[in-house]
Amino acid sequence: QVRLVESGGGSVQAGGSLRLSCVAPGYTYSTRCMGWFRQPAGKEREMVATIGGDTTYYRDSVKGRFTISRDVAKNTLYLQMNSLKREDTGMYYCAADFRVSGCFKDEYDYWGQGTQVTVSS
Repeated sequence: QVRLVESGGGSVQAGGSLRLSCVAPGYTYSTRCMGWFRQPAGKEREMVATIGGDTTYYRDSVKGRFTISRDVAKNTLYLQMNSLKREDTGMYYCAADFRVSGCFKDEYDYWGQGTQVTVSS
């Protein structure tokens, strides 16, 4: 069982920045898939960014604004979000499993409880 705990969400004005963190105690698999997904209110969950080894994926709308990274020593996954837009609003979830490829696919076994991001204009 992998436990994931997100933090760092909040309310911010458009153009601002937030950094999400996801602590995964005991999950030390630096080459395996981890990712950030989000679910806007009333909509389906969507991939935001994923990382597996040195390979990263981003949804088109966040490319150039968001950066996913991981600190293996701290068992922590990050999502740096800059130039936030209203359409980035949603519940953000951290995910992990033991795949080594196809990390962009929403097929994760383990999920955090989510952290809310609200962007206002």
